[in-house]
Amino acid sequence: MTWLETRIPPPLVMVLCAAAGYAVSRLLPGVGFRLPVPAVLAALMMIAGIVLNLLPKLSFRRAGTTVNPLRPSASSSLIVHGLYRRTRNPMYLGQAFVLLGALLYLQNLAALLAVPLFVVYIIRLQILPEERALLARFPDAYAQYHHRVPRWL
Repeated sequence: MTWLETRIPPPLVMVLCAAAGYAVSRLLPGVGFRLPVPAVLAALMMIAGIVLNLLPKLSFRRAGTTVNPLRPSASSSLIVHGLYRRTRNPMYLGQAFVLLGALLYLQNLAALLAVPLFVVYIIRLQILPEERALLARFPDAYAQYHHRVPRWL
């Protein structure tokens, strides 16, 4: 399965998981639940996710390093400030929030299974290869950072 590592852009994985969640919600409508103001809750979650996804990109741009998740070995700087002081993966966390918000709107428990599917995929086929690449590129600095900051929250 290593041939799949860093091959599919994470936003595409998020969209595919959202589509899977939507399909499941239509196939299994009986596992629905009710949320108060689902559109507001979904929108707030998605806005938080968008912010978590976009703010780090500004840090990458300022540092002059690549934001391309398909080429983690091309990183020229290790970003450890801003949101990266709290989580090593704010962009993926943001994508998970966007996905969760979209699926909460559907109000279907089965659809929500797409969120852990996204997380497992991103950890295995995106984050772990990125971590290996960053450790190879910035051995001491990344090892310290990895020890100090959690992967998600």
